[in-house]
Amino acid sequence: MDDINYLNSSFQNNSIKDTDDLESFGLNPQILIVEDDKVLGLSIKKYLLKKLNCNVELFTNSIDCLNFLLQEHNKKIPFCLITDISLEQGGDGLLLIDNLKDRNFNFVSIVMTGFASIETAIAATKKGVYHYLTKPFELENLSSLIVEAISSKLGFEISTRKNIRNKKQTKAKIESPNEEDFFCGMIGRSPAMKEVFTRIQKVALTESTVLITGPSGTGKELVARAIHKSSERREENLVSVNCGAIPGELLESELFGHMKGSFTGAISDRKGRFEIANEGTIFLDEIGDMPLMLQVKLLRVLQNRTIEPVGSNKTVSIDTRVITATHRDLDSMVKDGIFREDLFYRLNVIPIKIPPLCERREDIPLLISYFTDKFVSADGSNEITFSEKAIELLLNYDWPGNVRELENIIERLVILRGGNEILPEDLPAKIFRHNPLESDQYKHIFELPNEGIDLKRILSDIEESLIAQALNLTGGNKNQASKLLCLNRTTLIEKIKKKAITL
Repeated sequence: MDDINYLNSSFQNNSIKDTDDLESFGLNPQILIVEDDKVLGLSIKKYLLKKLNCNVELFTNSIDCLNFLLQEHNKKIPFCLITDISLEQGGDGLLLIDNLKDRNFNFVSIVMTGFASIETAIAATKKGVYHYLTKPFELENLSSLIVEAISSKLGFEISTRKNIRNKKQTKAKIESPNEEDFFCGMIGRSPAMKEVFTRIQKVALTESTVLITGPSGTGKELVARAIHKSSERREENLVSVNCGAIPGELLESELFGHMKGSFTGAISDRKGRFEIANEGTIFLDEIGDMPLMLQVKLLRVLQNRTIEPVGSNKTVSIDTRVITATHRDLDSMVKDGIFREDLFYRLNVIPIKIPPLCERREDIPLLISYFTDKFVSADGSNEITFSEKAIELLLNYDWPGNVRELENIIERLVILRGGNEILPEDLPAKIFRHNPLESDQYKHIFELPNEGIDLKRILSDIEESLIAQALNLTGGNKNQASKLLCLNRTTLIEKIKKKAITL
């Protein structure tokens, strides 16, 4: 097998992943610029030569670019095309893209224009361009787009000159947590989590009220359990109450109990959660959702250490430690008058803030390993492994749902893909493919012309173009295409039939 055939095979098998691999064949990812403004073209070329480790060629018209590719370039070697849409001579950029596609060149394209319009944007989208760039633009933005385009579309990464050449880069690996990474049912090796563990140990030795804060899914209840298990009250009850899950009119009875006949349905006396947790710990989750009326009564409980069941005129003494948690910003709620300031200070005696998962990425490999082992069956028949690219995507994802989201995804992968290697396309679409429309940048691409537009037609054209691109990217696989578009599969099929879209 000759070098070119071997190179093409390596791309198909994803064994070529970065510039260093290509250089072993004497090749670099190539960038072709087509710009009839010579000053701008030279500026772009000089910047990319300095910034990126790539061969950069500059042409002032599309004919010269096409002739170069036909004479000097092997079709199997991928490249990135950056072209102006409107050229004074030698055709236009979109026509050049069509010509290259007709000749089966392997490339990704970025188009530039100084006269942005909805029509040209739609035309560019239908050509499958990676990005529609409006002049003037920052060269740094163009450089970033090139890196993203080559990485996502052509299957390998591009390095910059600031990277140390010939340095062996650390590859992402799934690592099993060791004994020191566990603490009371939690896993963490990052400095942020080690600090949380240390604070838990100190707080557990006191009787002080604790306020646990952090985004949803970070494990606030696990922290509360850890405090209880490490305290002298560990042999007594830990009672948890989610203040956001119980209607306000029922929450008082749930917390403080009620007497028989105190309201419709009170057919007998009932102890409240505070009384059940006597001599133990009560954990009030989502305390920020507690109604103002109940906040007053909770403040009295904390001050007097007594409760008054609904329908009773007698108080009951309690000895209960209180731990609360919330994902809300109580400081802002106090300023807005929806959370009592005096109660906030009573609860916030010892604060513990749990960092989101995106701020402790070094813990992600440990958590992936732990949850994989948790959901894999005892015989290992549904065991999963992860490709290097899939691990990289998992590590770089921001995890808005934090540890809970990670756990749910691993469980889903074990159930649906058990016994296989997890590839990027097996991951949820929000993880395995960057979607530029998730940012607000696309909102500023178009300007409404004075004469107005046919909004319905334009939106229909854009929808049709994106569906066609999704089908093309996934080789016609409707399941994967529906992931890319965040659509239900049946909805996607209905749209394909309605618009008569074919590959």
